[in-house]
Amino acid sequence: MFLTGFADEAGASIETQIVATKRLNWRYIETRSIGTKNLGTLTDTEFDEFAEKLDRAGIKVNCYGSGVANWGRDPRSNEDFELSKQELALALPRMKKLGTKLIRGMSFKVPTDTQPDSPELEAVIFHRVNELVKMCEEDGVVYGHENCMNYGGMSYVHTLRLLDNVKSSNFRLIFDTGNPVFTFRRIAASPYPLQSAWEFYKQVREFIEYVHIKDGTSIVDAEGNVQTTFTFAGDGCGDVRPIIKDLLATGYDGGFSIEPHLATIFHEKDDQNDDEVKAQRKIDTYVEYGRRFEKLLHECNWQF
Repeated sequence: MFLTGFADEAGASIETQIVATKRLNWRYIETRSIGTKNLGTLTDTEFDEFAEKLDRAGIKVNCYGSGVANWGRDPRSNEDFELSKQELALALPRMKKLGTKLIRGMSFKVPTDTQPDSPELEAVIFHRVNELVKMCEEDGVVYGHENCMNYGGMSYVHTLRLLDNVKSSNFRLIFDTGNPVFTFRRIAASPYPLQSAWEFYKQVREFIEYVHIKDGTSIVDAEGNVQTTFTFAGDGCGDVRPIIKDLLATGYDGGFSIEPHLATIFHEKDDQNDDEVKAQRKIDTYVEYGRRFEKLLHECNWQF
């Protein structure tokens, strides 16, 4: 078992991400943004520099938090599908060089102009996710599907349906504790309630490869919009403690990746208009989140 995180939440540059990771005495980063790019958009020279800096620091990339088939890409769009394939084609050989065996992917955006789980649309989604998983399979990489704002994230029913239709040992789940907090449970008829992280988790537990740690509280306003406040892990409605306790009790041996989404915490005397202060507090907030999460793990009897 190991700890890692979306270190781009500490800062955009890989140098800052390394600083934050080393302050936590962690050895891994789940890479997402590197400046304004990612593993699938860096030039070859930029990638070589990125890999060299990680190597010098003794930091490894355990997972690529990609944009493949994400919540901004329409399953019906050939252009969006090609973008996902292009990102994968560029990223996979780079992941091999880094020794990274897991990629975070999704199952496309939830369309608002049609029934998102119609058999016709599902057939397209299943076919295209299968193609993406096949690309990963050929390179020995696991496609970890995250329960985010995508087809599979609409409910545990949709995730299980996806698993039934993407038959590959390289297709597994990345469970995010915080995403259910602000996502509607789209089972049966509307109006839909917000999801329960614990319910979702229980239904998909056996397929979980890896866990994202995020937490928060949400309300649905009069217009039906979800208003979310992100919190430290364990302080919100993401059922973080019971999920971790259950994972440990059932033999989970994967990684926990922090994804704070927390607003930067300033000190009382800080000048919040000072760019250097803002940058430092952003790192501090990420590190504080990691330390508090370590404490929570100890409270759940994880010895590390």
